[in-house]
Amino acid sequence: MRMLVIGAGMVGWAAAYDMARAARVESITIADCNEQTVNEAVARIGQWTRTGKVRSITLDAADMTAARGAWLRHDRVLSAVPSFLNLDLAKAAIESKYHFVDVGGNNTVVKQELALHDDAADAGVAIFADCGLSPGLASMVGGELLRRVGGNSDTLRTYVGALPQNPPPPLDYQLVLSVEGLSNQYCGPAGILHEGKMSTIGPLTQVETFTMDGFPELEAFHASGCTSTLSETFQGQVGECFEKILRYPGRLAKLRALYDLFASEKRSLKGVQVARRQVMSRPFQDKFAGDQPDVTILRVEAELHNVVASFSMVDYTDSVTKMTSRVRATAWPASNVLQMLIAGEISKRGVIRQELDIPAQLFLNEMAVRGVGIGYRIETKQELCHEVMADVQVS
Repeated sequence: MRMLVIGAGMVGWAAAYDMARAARVESITIADCNEQTVNEAVARIGQWTRTGKVRSITLDAADMTAARGAWLRHDRVLSAVPSFLNLDLAKAAIESKYHFVDVGGNNTVVKQELALHDDAADAGVAIFADCGLSPGLASMVGGELLRRVGGNSDTLRTYVGALPQNPPPPLDYQLVLSVEGLSNQYCGPAGILHEGKMSTIGPLTQVETFTMDGFPELEAFHASGCTSTLSETFQGQVGECFEKILRYPGRLAKLRALYDLFASEKRSLKGVQVARRQVMSRPFQDKFAGDQPDVTILRVEAELHNVVASFSMVDYTDSVTKMTSRVRATAWPASNVLQMLIAGEISKRGVIRQELDIPAQLFLNEMAVRGVGIGYRIETKQELCHEVMADVQVS
């Protein structure tokens, strides 16, 4: 099979690298509007895989005519470009009758992609939106947990964080992926299930402590976009469904101060809100972008009658390729799903929901082969160490 990866940034080259190591992938083309970036990505993959499978082309992902032309020479497409481009790319995939996977990052775009379900099914095409770390990997194991506990749960909760191993001041954070995705997380409302009903809650709220063996106590709080379709899918089966992101202690108070200053919707026109978010994004891009060693923590829990079933993952930067864990944990789920399509292990067509339509155990096996272990455990609620605290107030 011939694969096309659109976007030569960190996630794009990591996905192409994963494909290049797979025997069932014949060739990979990485496409990007920046010729230097895409050529560097191809050279990097060749260095680590010693294969001539990967080549580059220059392509503007916003040019749908050019995109369709590139797709004619390939069998599957993976999008690792900013989320606002994914809707048009998904439409082009349906028109061209090509399977399409993107790593997502924006709830509004994902809802628009979901509306393409009938068109995709009629075309015999599978569209996978939001197929990164979370949403994506977290959604798949969330659905699998619910199946393992019998289809119903009091609470389905997710905790996820990509943390620098050597936290840089003043926010103890490293920006590995796009600043647009980070802005979406910190500035928009979070969709959750509360008492069995769909609801929204403000970002950077309901902080709680989170502990895991081998790590210091962390802060967990709500952020936008993380649950994607999970809450909507399991309404009627789950009482509470939410996701919180993990950060080092003390960071939330600083983020809330930035949010109140630049991104709060109170007393602001929409255009002003957007401008403020752009201003807030610039220092993150300039000061916190980096690729130093990190660790990704993921824990998804399904609680029923005080018994908790969970999947957990702790993954570190690769010591050989220096690929950060956050990049790998975002890119490899999308690459894995695309390869499962090649193998015929996913047969459903239309716009796919990871929590329902991907064979999770096969997916977990494939991640384990890649060196990313995701462990399963059952314990009592009393053995967990989550403590909900009052919202941080910034004076």
